[in-house]
Amino acid sequence: MSDKPIKIPGPDHPITIDHNPARVVVRLGGRVIADTRDALTLREASYPPVQYIPRKDVDMSLLARTDHSTHCPYKGDASYYSITPGGERSKNAIWTYEKPHDAVREIKDRMAFYPDRVDSIEELQAPEAGEF
Repeated sequence: MSDKPIKIPGPDHPITIDHNPARVVVRLGGRVIADTRDALTLREASYPPVQYIPRKDVDMSLLARTDHSTHCPYKGDASYYSITPGGERSKNAIWTYEKPHDAVREIKDRMAFYPDRVDSIEELQAPEAGEF
């Protein structure tokens, strides 16, 4: 049994998870690291929204798992990956919850990126009908 605290999101610390209708593209050094139309946007308390991208839409060949880990009482234990072409800047640039707490189970096996460790995290809106 773990002695790590588990907290449930609520009015004092809300967490919402919604499907993002935009295409989300993560780039670093001229390379596309992730490209998805299946991102989830997690909004937690007063923190900036975070895009959680399915692993299948991340170029795993550019990543190296690290031994870094953190614990969030609301989400669980996070594992980290570095983006190898990014060098020192992109060390532990990605986190993932492989066994998230039940309250946020939707983010299981999805990856999130620190914005300052990649060149961009773009949300590209689909053009309206008739626009090109």
